[in-house]
Amino acid sequence: MQGLSLRNVKIKIKDSVKNKVIYEDFGEMLFTHFGVSGPTILSGSAHLLRYKNVDELLKNGNIVLSIDLKPALTEEKLDERILRDFSQEKNKQFKNSLEKLLPQKMIDVVISLSGINPNKKVNEITKKEREKLVKILKNFEIKLDGFRPIEEAIVTSGGINIKEINPKTMESKLVKGLYFAGEIIDVDAYTGGFNLQIAYSTGYTAGMNS
Repeated sequence: MQGLSLRNVKIKIKDSVKNKVIYEDFGEMLFTHFGVSGPTILSGSAHLLRYKNVDELLKNGNIVLSIDLKPALTEEKLDERILRDFSQEKNKQFKNSLEKLLPQKMIDVVISLSGINPNKKVNEITKKEREKLVKILKNFEIKLDGFRPIEEAIVTSGGINIKEINPKTMESKLVKGLYFAGEIIDVDAYTGGFNLQIAYSTGYTAGMNS
């Protein structure tokens, strides 16, 4: 699925040990050569980074990304939609019946996960098989195993504690004449221009007062 971009999907990042949702969002995401990325994933990673024992949980495969590919539809409505698609071409093979429902790059993966014979005619697919297909579309799960290296980071967390900085001038409260700006300060935000604004505003303030 490398290079596939998904729009209008709902994601949840979950701790499978505690059955706890760490972060959830709606929007865009992307499958890459290393795993997943995109706006919702980047925002989720900020929450995941701060989660207790996250490295150990990732190592043990206990952090799961759940993707709802059809968030606008309930399971019942999605089942009706699939039945409607199937009824239009009853003699079609299952592997050729999902073009209206899924991006082309996802079809083989979903078929494999469903366990349904790809050559099976859609009018022969059982209710139980259809129910499994619906659950995959509403809860497409991927185990997360780690973060990308800091060299690839778009935003970083950590830095100089804001309690040690005068917010009016950006001067250090500990060392006179030392000023801070941008990502060297322990402030980070979601993607969407917020981090750039932090850099511009703190840089301007530091420059005007130093």
